Amino acid sequence: MAIRIDGKALAARVKEQVRAEAAELPRKPGLAVILVGENPASKVYVNGKEKDCAECGIESFPHKLPAETTQEALLELIRALNADPAVDGILCQLPLPEHLDGDAVINAIVPDKDVDCFHPFNVGRMSIGQPVFLPCTPAGVMEMLRAYDIPVRGRRCVVLGRSNIVGKPMAMLLTQADGTVTVCHSRTEGLAEITRQADILVSAIGKTDFVTAGMVKEGAVVIDVAMNRNAEGRLCGDVDFAAVEPKASYITPVPGGVGPMTRALLMRNILTAARSHQL
Repeated sequence: MAIRIDGKALAARVKEQVRAEAAELPRKPGLAVILVGENPASKVYVNGKEKDCAECGIESFPHKLPAETTQEALLELIRALNADPAVDGILCQLPLPEHLDGDAVINAIVPDKDVDCFHPFNVGRMSIGQPVFLPCTPAGVMEMLRAYDIPVRGRRCVVLGRSNIVGKPMAMLLTQADGTVTVCHSRTEGLAEITRQADILVSAIGKTDFVTAGMVKEGAVVIDVAMNRNAEGRLCGDVDFAAVEPKASYITPVPGGVGPMTRALLMRNILTAARSHQL
C-alpha cells in the first residue's frame, strides 16, 4: 500500500516559515489579487488566497471588478499596482471573461511582481535554471518529493499534460533535478505503455479517473495535480485512487495533496518578492 503524501501538513510548515520570515521585514509583504467577473470557482480560489495571506502575515489588496470591465481599465489597474510600493505581488485570477486578452494582462505585470511565474521573462529565467520565482504548482510538487526523500536523479519521469501553467514547467524542474522526462498529451500514441515506464508519474490532465492501475508501474510515485468533480460532485483528481494506491509506493490524495502546496508556494513567492523590494 502506498504512502500518502500529506500536502496539508507540508503546506502548514511552509506557511509557518513564511509567516516567521515575513515578520522580520520592515513592512508587511503585499499581494494584490484581481478578480474579474463572478466565476464561482475563481471566487473560491481568491477567498482561499486571502485566507492564506492572513495566516502568513501578508497584506491582501483585493480588486473585484465587474465582468464588463474593459481591457484598458484592467491594464490601467495593473499599471497602478506595478507602481505601488506596498504591492509586492500581483495575481490576476484566470480564466478571464472572453472579451479580455489574458496574455496581454500577464505581460503587463512587471516580472518582479509576477508571483505566479506566468510572465515570459520569468518563464525564460526558469527554463535556464536562473529563476526569479518558481511556478507554484510544479514547485509544490518538487517540495513534496524533497520532503519525502524521493529521489529524481536518474529516474524516469512522465508528465501527463503540457499546459504552460503545470505540464511544461513541471517537465523543466524535473529535468533540472536530473530526471529523464517524457511529456505526454492528448495526441500521444501508446500512452499506457509510456506511463508504465515511469518511476515518477505526474498527472495534470483534468479528467476524472483518467489514470488507471493498468497505466502505473509497480512501486511508482504518483502525483495527482488535477482538481476535478466526479458525477456525484465530489472533488477528485485524474487518478483512480482506490485502484492505483495499492500499486504505488507514494501517492498524493485529492483533496489534501498538491492543492495546499500550490497555495503555500504562492505565499513563499510573495515573500521572495517582498524581500527583493525591501532589502
